[in-house]
Amino acid sequence: MKMVISQNDYTNILNLLGDLPSYITRFQWDMAKYPIKQSLRNIADIISKQVGQIDADLKTKSTTYNNLKGSLQNLEKKQTGSLLTRNLADLVKKEHFILDSEYLTTLLVIVPRAYFQEWYSGYEKLTKMIVPRTTQLIAQDSEYGLFTVTLFKKVIDEFKLHAREKKFIVRDFTYNEEELAAGKNEITKLVTDKKKQFGPLVRWLKVNFSECFCAWIHVKALRVFVESVLRYGLPVNFQAILLHPHKRCARRLRDVLNQHYAHLDSSATASSATQGNQDNVDIPGLGFGQNDYFPYVYYKINVDMVDSKV
Repeated sequence: MKMVISQNDYTNILNLLGDLPSYITRFQWDMAKYPIKQSLRNIADIISKQVGQIDADLKTKSTTYNNLKGSLQNLEKKQTGSLLTRNLADLVKKEHFILDSEYLTTLLVIVPRAYFQEWYSGYEKLTKMIVPRTTQLIAQDSEYGLFTVTLFKKVIDEFKLHAREKKFIVRDFTYNEEELAAGKNEITKLVTDKKKQFGPLVRWLKVNFSECFCAWIHVKALRVFVESVLRYGLPVNFQAILLHPHKRCARRLRDVLNQHYAHLDSSATASSATQGNQDNVDIPGLGFGQNDYFPYVYYKINVDMVDSKV
């Protein structure tokens, strides 16, 4: 079963993704949400709490939806598949069974197709007290057939034992019209509940994706500021620029930037010169490898439809 997104929701998601480049290129600090008079620690805490709450809500909503979806999938799987495992309620009818009898009962038996003839010729001999000529083929698939057999209740266990020896499998099934109707109603209810939850969930995701993305870009701005101060000291004297080079020009742009800003950090230049002969080694505590360290402050922004760099 696949999750189906309506055309309107699909269009809205594409429009939302299409707005990401505009938001990044026109980025302005949100003074209302993250007052600059607050300390960096407080601003970071505000962002962390905001995203943390969204994450907690997402886990709750996704768990509820996935549980509902899983229950529906399990019921739908039982409506199809092999006769060994599928729900038999939609295959059998009331007239297939002996009901309300004190002594007799009807069993459902799964027989491999290769053993059909053996079943017809030998089912009455599996045990005593089997009602002759009571077997009926109800349904079959590529591997098995579903047969009925009527016998006395007192020999059920013995019949199951001998049937298993012949590779005939007795399915546990009790015909109850109320329970069968309840099962069908449960599927209908789950389908309805899933549709009701899907729309609001998609709308919630779109709204909160925007919130998380905005918070993420603010974190990027914080990191650029903090790293620049740590590298170049005070007073603050630097400019953050967004670059979005064509893929074929990225290497050339990197070389030009390295040459232009080489005087800011000679260690980065030395690292860049030798990185072609070394594996990418992580610097403990910094969270990036030597190959990502340059004489200028650099952070990469990866989004589905954007590959921009600050």
